[in-house]
Amino acid sequence: MLRLHNTASGRKEEFSPLEPGVVRLYTCGPTVWNTPHIGNYRTFLFFDLLRRHLALRGYQLRHVMNITDVDDRIIEQAHAAEVGIDAYTQPYRKAFFDDLDALRAQRAEYYPRATDHVPEMVRLITRLMDRGYAYEAEDGVYFRVANFPAYGRLSHLDRGGLRLGARVAADRYEKESATDFALWKRAQPIDEQVGAAWDAPFGRGRPGWHIECSAMAMAYLGETLDIHAGGIDLLFPHHENEVAQSEAATGEPFVRFWLHSEHVSDSTGEKMSKSVGNIVTLRDLTDAGYGPLAVRFFLIGNAHYRSKLRLTETALHAAAEQVRRLQDLAERLRRLEPGLRSDDAALYEDALDARDAYLEALDDDLNLPAGLGHVFEVVRKANAALDAGVVGPASREALLHLLETVDAHLDVLRREDVELDDELRSLIAEREQARQARDFSRADRIRDQLRNRGVLLEDTRQGVRWRRVER
Repeated sequence: MLRLHNTASGRKEEFSPLEPGVVRLYTCGPTVWNTPHIGNYRTFLFFDLLRRHLALRGYQLRHVMNITDVDDRIIEQAHAAEVGIDAYTQPYRKAFFDDLDALRAQRAEYYPRATDHVPEMVRLITRLMDRGYAYEAEDGVYFRVANFPAYGRLSHLDRGGLRLGARVAADRYEKESATDFALWKRAQPIDEQVGAAWDAPFGRGRPGWHIECSAMAMAYLGETLDIHAGGIDLLFPHHENEVAQSEAATGEPFVRFWLHSEHVSDSTGEKMSKSVGNIVTLRDLTDAGYGPLAVRFFLIGNAHYRSKLRLTETALHAAAEQVRRLQDLAERLRRLEPGLRSDDAALYEDALDARDAYLEALDDDLNLPAGLGHVFEVVRKANAALDAGVVGPASREALLHLLETVDAHLDVLRREDVELDDELRSLIAEREQARQARDFSRADRIRDQLRNRGVLLEDTRQGVRWRRVER
């Protein structure tokens, strides 16, 4: 039984989709005005963990992740660069997908761009105006919060306590009330110059950020979603505004399960943010010698998604070590020569029990760290049993099945067809020459050099073997 923590109710609830066997999932994607940082990727990998577990439990996924490619920052940056918004966002869109691939995040079924769905946004705003929930002002169209009594329900806010300057941001646009929010912004000269203006019955302009997600979600998934997920920083006002404008337009519940992940902080404990200037990108970490799989493990395996996560060198080293332990055990089991050998009955049972406990933890609001605790206890026992030569066919299969289940979420054991370049092959040959000359000090130095470059050498009776590992 899968149970997920629903932000709307504040408790764990048993999950089942509206349509049996099919999950309609919407997740908030990047605003492509700059390169995403590790805090962003924690959220995106939380989405990946969620979709992988839903798939493991037999659900078919209709997953939509939006790409916000028009907003104030994009317009300002594109104007400064003297290019249109499409040209400005293109390298950041590419960087986002390149990083997703490096981190082995599964692709969503749909990645709609906001600029491709402006007509849907215009129609949604028109519906809100027709129903009395939106009004025109001199500088655009606004949602009238006073006409939606349920406003604040998702984020558990006391609507009567909302005050400008507290949790409701002031902006440069006119409106009837400080709590009203922009649905459409009338075109300014800067918008026209960078290609960020569209025609609409209520005047040429561009959509507000909040209306983008509602329009795209409903265009692909219908008026009621099974799950909407995002970072905790989007809970208010973004998700609260999504609920208000969507339900005001349709009269139907917008989302059945709201899931929110916590943020990543720097080593001092301060939230990672571009505005603070303490961001770390995936490229920063790989340049520092941390492999993408170690980063992946750190972001989803070190802490539950609803707990804050602090980025430290110690935590990254530990994540790389955990990946190495899993990879090493998988490799030892794959290489285990067939034949008659004694089998450790207790290890066999431990592997089966650990798999059950692991899946039970994932079914309990995706508690991957708790599940991994059971797994690594068996990893320790399995290595000891392999050293003692008491892993037979039954235990081997049970252990491989356990690792296969874990890797359905982690995806750190999948081997890629990677060839070594000429320089690395030359180093391996040079080390072998040093060994034959009994220059073991030089051989060890070359071995360490290769290990630091992600190549692990193993000396066997059949000769030297190499494999890629996390640095």
